[in-house]
Amino acid sequence: MQRNDSSPALRADGLTKRYGRRPALTDCHLDIPRGRIIGLVGPNGAGKSTLLQLACGLITPTAGSLEVLGSRPGTNAAQLARVAFVAQDTPVYAELTVADHLRMGAGLNPCWDTGLANRRIGQLGLDPRQKAGRLSGGQRAQLALTVAVAKRPELLIFDEPAAALDPLARDGFLHNLMAFVAELGASAVLSSHLLADVERVCDYLIVLGGSRVQIAGEVRDLLASHYRLVTPRGGLDRLPTGVEVVRAERNERRDSVVVRSDGPRPAGPWSVESLQLEELVLSYLSRAAEPSAANAGTMAGEAAR
Repeated sequence: MQRNDSSPALRADGLTKRYGRRPALTDCHLDIPRGRIIGLVGPNGAGKSTLLQLACGLITPTAGSLEVLGSRPGTNAAQLARVAFVAQDTPVYAELTVADHLRMGAGLNPCWDTGLANRRIGQLGLDPRQKAGRLSGGQRAQLALTVAVAKRPELLIFDEPAAALDPLARDGFLHNLMAFVAELGASAVLSSHLLADVERVCDYLIVLGGSRVQIAGEVRDLLASHYRLVTPRGGLDRLPTGVEVVRAERNERRDSVVVRSDGPRPAGPWSVESLQLEELVLSYLSRAAEPSAANAGTMAGEAAR
């Protein structure tokens, strides 16, 4: 299969997945270039796992289209070999040894890198004779990561891989994830509830809420185009032109709005505050949870094209 290296890592056009009448993803539009570490965030039920399963070819869309590395996911063995998936429970086989996992990986993957796999097992201090069921949670996660990267994929997909790990094990996992992406020249998608992890390793962000893409883009560009306007109570009754309100908060003392604007920050009777990534994400998720969020989600989806 000839690779189209100019194609995006992920491209979705009207991507929709329903289970009966329940929408899991609705009218999603994405165009994500290669070479990014993509953070995928959103509450439970937002559609994160559905999007990842679609990207792996485990399920098919109800409507719309999705391309991964220029091809429809799961088209054939050659396309599957270009994508590696590590599920939430970092699956390994309890009764198989570390060496068994590497042999299985070599037998199933045409581009398997035996040298990389053995080097990583040695660096981790894992005993090849040890059964996976007797490894610690962090060691199992590292074994799953090693098996995923030794197939030398172009796209690594992780569904909450570090959720159950202690802070030290999670730190080691994320460190190795970044090292592997750099070594392979690959792209990666990291689904996580831990925004500190996303902020640490990701340079591209997708926020899902209410089954829709609320916002997507380069992290630095999103942070540059969003900010908070703050005035004493009643001072934001008239907002500057050219800004989109994402979230508004009022109390007895002050008004505060998180806005999006691609132009210069407006001068006026307000103070302007930069946002942290967590504040940006929570603002969009709060808007998605509001009863009127359907239209807002559609507008954000269009902005992510």
